[in-house]
Amino acid sequence: MKTAIYTKYGSPEIIKIIDVEKPSPKSNEVLVKIKASSATRADTMMRQGSPTFGRLFLGLFKPKNTSLGTGFSGVIESIGDEVSKFKIADAVLGEKLFSNGCNAEYICIAEDMIITHKPINISHQEAAPICDGFLTSYNFLKDIANIQQGQHVLVNGASGSLGSAAVQLAKVMGAKVTGVCSTKNMELVKSLGADFVIDYKKNHFSKNTNMYDVIYDSVGKTNYSMSKKALKPNGVFMTPVLSLNVLWYSISNSKRVKFGATGLKKPEDLKPLFLELVTFFKQKKLKTVIDKSYDLSEIIEAHHYLETDRKVGNIVIINQ
Repeated sequence: MKTAIYTKYGSPEIIKIIDVEKPSPKSNEVLVKIKASSATRADTMMRQGSPTFGRLFLGLFKPKNTSLGTGFSGVIESIGDEVSKFKIADAVLGEKLFSNGCNAEYICIAEDMIITHKPINISHQEAAPICDGFLTSYNFLKDIANIQQGQHVLVNGASGSLGSAAVQLAKVMGAKVTGVCSTKNMELVKSLGADFVIDYKKNHFSKNTNMYDVIYDSVGKTNYSMSKKALKPNGVFMTPVLSLNVLWYSISNSKRVKFGATGLKKPEDLKPLFLELVTFFKQKKLKTVIDKSYDLSEIIEAHHYLETDRKVGNIVIINQ
């Protein structure tokens, strides 16, 4: 089978598509033939070994994990002897967390991990990014911020993968939402449910008079120092993008500044959130925004596009 790997840090050109033996599922695993997988900005940062201090976890001089892609959607081709929740030919979606490996033709995953049946009302391309943008943002909004009905949430980077998910999720949770994005994406963000939209090219949201219960910086383009004047007294600043500034404030002011990553949670704690998300999709309360799709053989091109920071919603890798 074909799989995408990188064996050193660097530009997209270091990615290679190699042939490896198709895995066989263990007794508690299923073998998934991948139809679509996610490609994210987080993938490009890991490939770059960025930020540099992150290499303490990723691998100091070269990556510990050489595979790419965390989210997937596909069809079960075979199952282990002890598998009871799935059968051959089931359409499924899920996430491999930090073990990655979804930018490939096949993966094996334990049935008790982050995997479930794909809703029939969404395609594989729509399903593959759910575990990235939606699961990451839902973890922040529900478990970290504990959003309550009527609270005011600001989403910075509202047209991206995490941001477009967060706008929709905050509305489902009953919050008032302000989205921050560029001029050309304002109508999209409004269509996702945002009550107010701010063009970041015209002014920083902290210069407005509005105060927010939660500021969710989904793209790491602002910081707590700039944002705190727009927070209510008990407000929270959250971001999934780790920087030294975020690291410092999350330690020195932990009640107000929150960093998080779904890969840091135990699968048994993450799965209930995941299953709730899938239910929302079944109920047609959420939709995946897709910018571009690339064939697995075009993954270098996909990473180049991700690094332009111009994408709207999600990038999907497809297997023909």
